[in-house]
Formats: sequence, C-alpha cells, structure tokens
Amino acid sequence: MQRVTIAQVAERAGVSTATVSRVLSRRGQVSAAVERKVRRAADDLGYQVNVIARALRNSRTDTVGMVVPSITNPFFTSLVESVEHALGREGKELFLCDARSDPRIEARRLASLAARNVDGIIVSPSHGVDSRPAVQQTADRLPLVQLDRFVDGTTTDWVGVDDVAAMRQVMDHLHDGGTRSAAFIGSLMTHSSTEQRFAGFRRRAEELNIEVKPDQVLLGDYSVEWGEAAVARLIAEGGLPDALVCADDLIALGATRACRAHGFAVPQQVQVTGYDDIEFSRLAEPALTTVHQPRDRIAAEAVRLLAAASLAKDAERGPHARISLVPTLVVRDSTRATQAPPART
Repeated sequence: MQRVTIAQVAERAGVSTATVSRVLSRRGQVSAAVERKVRRAADDLGYQVNVIARALRNSRTDTVGMVVPSITNPFFTSLVESVEHALGREGKELFLCDARSDPRIEARRLASLAARNVDGIIVSPSHGVDSRPAVQQTADRLPLVQLDRFVDGTTTDWVGVDDVAAMRQVMDHLHDGGTRSAAFIGSLMTHSSTEQRFAGFRRRAEELNIEVKPDQVLLGDYSVEWGEAAVARLIAEGGLPDALVCADDLIALGATRACRAHGFAVPQQVQVTGYDDIEFSRLAEPALTTVHQPRDRIAAEAVRLLAAASLAKDAERGPHARISLVPTLVVRDSTRATQAPPART
C-alpha cells in the first residue's frame, strides 16, 4: 500500500502543500477553519507523518526523554503524566526511563536517550552526589532540565518546590495543634528532597521549641514498609512523640498503619503528616495531612525551560534558572487543627 503524500492531503483539503505542512508541523499561522479542514483530510486519507524525514529536515525529533528515580513511586507516576500532557500540548512525545534509584542505571539511561537524538531531557536525579557526572555530561550534549530533585554544581536549569518553606507550613500547623515533640521519618540523605525537607523540619522545630530527640530522626527509604518499621522502632525504644513528620506520603501511610496496629490513635494521640499529596493520601484512614506539590505547574515550567534551552543552545545563555514554586499544605484528618493536649493512655 502506497504512503499518502502531503500533495494528496492538500488536494483533498483544497489548500496548498505549504499550508498542509504548516498545519501538520505546527509551525506558522493558519486559521482554525483551515486547520480543521487539513486535519480532517489527513485523517480521512490515513496520512502519517514520516518522522525520520521530518527529523532530518528540521534537525529535531520532537521527542523528549525523561528519567525518574522510581516509576513505582506514585508521586513520580503522576509527575510523568503531567510532563507528558505538557509536552503533548507542544506536539512532542515522551520517552520515559526508570533509574531504579541507582545512579549507574541512571547514567546508562541518560546516555541511551542522548544517543537516540531526543531534543532534550528532563531528569529527577536519583542521588545528590553520584548523579552529578552523568547529568553534567548529558547537559554538555543537549538541553537538560532537572525537576523536583536536583544535583548542585551543574550548568542546568531546575524547577521544583521550596521544601524548606513546605516544612515550615507543616511545623506551624502541628504546633498550632499542640505538638511539642516530633520525630522525622525520611529516606537516607542521598538526594535533595530529603536533605531539604529535613533541613526545613529541623530549623522550624528549633524556632518553635519543638523537641526532636537525636534517636527520633529515622532514615530509611520512601516506602510504606519503612514507615511501619520506623514507628515500631520508636515504640520499642521508648514511645512516640506528639507528631510524626514523614518525608513522603508512602512513609506516612505506613506510619499511620503502624500506629493503629500498636494501639495509638491518629490524631488523638499522635499526629502524622506526609508530603507529595499522592492520590492514596486522601483515601487513607484517617485521610492524610500532606504537602501538595503543583505537579502540572512543575511540568509546564520544565517543558518551558527545556524549550528555552533548546533555542539558546547555540547562543550566549544567561544565568541558569532555578524556579522554586510554593507548595500548599492540605489539612486532613491525621492532624489536629486547633491546640489540644495529646491524649495518652
């Protein structure tokens, strides 16, 4: 079966081949009526763009690579969805890679995407130090934007949320609800998310005179299982503080589950907070107070920065951008909204 040509689409739509090219490539201005006519003709004829020819002609593939630490983490799953939608509005396709929280795998994924001539890469680095060489080497070859997590010391743009400001909101809310002692449950300090969230937690706890014992900072990984294990350890080693501040929602879900299993009522006896506002957080029992990250805005900014970097790659660029968006505290049932002394049995 012969491939349908632009000339055939133009004849069917009653326009020039140049107009068809402008519509299908999304370059140049045409009226909405003409665009509808061209696209209807292309659909009727079964026209398909020759992506290889277009890539050779335009020196771009209209594809973007994305590497995330773990696609099994619901936050990154939803963030990928937001990025894909943002790219789709620009007529671009997404190639997704999972680093499996391993900088060596991440480096191979970045190299593979670059070898496939993607127009740019969006990456959330899996490690705050070990990811740096591969991120910089990739950025030397093509436009690259970091989002959510970041590594310092690279010539790249970054977009994410202000984790320190987010933890300030969390701690202020807990303090208003009567918290005078708190534990922090997070992942190992191997990437910016936990580092920034812990820094914000520690700083605001000191300012509010909330007690944080050295043995009540527990670091493991972002998982429900670690949240359960951390709470069990706290109970075994002397009991729970007034609040459990968790570095992500998965940990918080495990923590609330463990509290119930050991007979501690949430939030009457211990308050629990999460971070990310994944879909499961509102379905938990009790529904989880958490920090909402504006994923659609993060994605839109990442795509915008990537496009700007692509245009400026051969020109003199100004300072690299760092866009820190303001997160929102979503108060649900795992915390107390007004001050009340924690109930103890």
